[in-house]
Amino acid sequence: MSRPVLATLDLAALGNNLQVVRRAAPAAKVWSVVKANAYGHGLDRIWRALSSTDGFALLNIEEAILLRERGWKGPILMLEGFFHADELPLFDKYRLTTSLHSNWQIKVLQDAHLQAPLDVYLKINSGMNRLGFMPEHIHSVWQKLQGLTNVATVTLMSHFAEAERAEGIARPLARIELAAEGIEAPRSLANSAATLWHPKSHFDWVRPGIVLYGASPSGLWQDVANSGIRPVMTLRSEIIAIQTLKAGETVGYGCRYCAQGEQRIGVVACGYADGYPRIAPSGTPVLVDGVRTTVVGAVSMDMLTVDLTPCPQAGIGAPVELWGNEIKIDDVAAAAGTVGYELMCALAPRVPVVTL
Repeated sequence: MSRPVLATLDLAALGNNLQVVRRAAPAAKVWSVVKANAYGHGLDRIWRALSSTDGFALLNIEEAILLRERGWKGPILMLEGFFHADELPLFDKYRLTTSLHSNWQIKVLQDAHLQAPLDVYLKINSGMNRLGFMPEHIHSVWQKLQGLTNVATVTLMSHFAEAERAEGIARPLARIELAAEGIEAPRSLANSAATLWHPKSHFDWVRPGIVLYGASPSGLWQDVANSGIRPVMTLRSEIIAIQTLKAGETVGYGCRYCAQGEQRIGVVACGYADGYPRIAPSGTPVLVDGVRTTVVGAVSMDMLTVDLTPCPQAGIGAPVELWGNEIKIDDVAAAAGTVGYELMCALAPRVPVVTL
């Protein structure tokens, strides 16, 4: 490796975070959500660190097949179900649990020639208005599924839009309860936020995602700081050059940062082509040589610049943590006006990844 930018993945932290989830929801089984290539961490790199989970939940059929080919024999939940009828033979072959959120899916499932019935998750639209059947239709859909020979077990499923808020699940949970009245079936409702903060939503299966990777579902690290959750991904690089600015001199594209007096500036080998957010403003936290400081000026494609005033000892080759154990990804994301999910998923293919 020549260019010093590097991402490291702490696999022990993944296992730790799964145990945090189990302590939060001790009576529920766990779907570990590994969609989007395990939130940018690389499914093939990390799934074994989560192999004590009860099941994996994802979107892409290719990722489901990868898990089967790597030896995972447990349940796999396809969170959006099948997208086309010609995928059903693969669902059958690899024994995948499908969500059902539309009438056309039910018709396709009804007409399919399967070796054995599939477990299904019936999705209730509890107010997010993305996928799912309206609550008033759940009973009729439920009855229809009971008569299909291609259906094995049915679990009720929904998703919360505001579970990070104290009262965020009250209204959708009431809609779910009304829709499911009289239906005896397992339920899977809780995402990361509901798993941590709303025990009454746990039911039979919880579906943690972002919390497994060591970030907060609220986007605020302080909300999970005392939970025992540990960051999994660290993005680091080095200082590759140093500039000393005089008062009135600027740095970077657009001359967005102007020195108020003489100031040492470190140039870091990381930019938006590596996945660091281009819109991160001056003041975004960064760790240089073990000292907390800030980004200054515009982030460019391959480099960013940092204030070396708090760390006068830092020179060329000094280590830089862009996010990780000390600089929380949530704090970087908040400074850039986004969420940690996006930064994880945006890690660029050109960044080498090492597992620990």
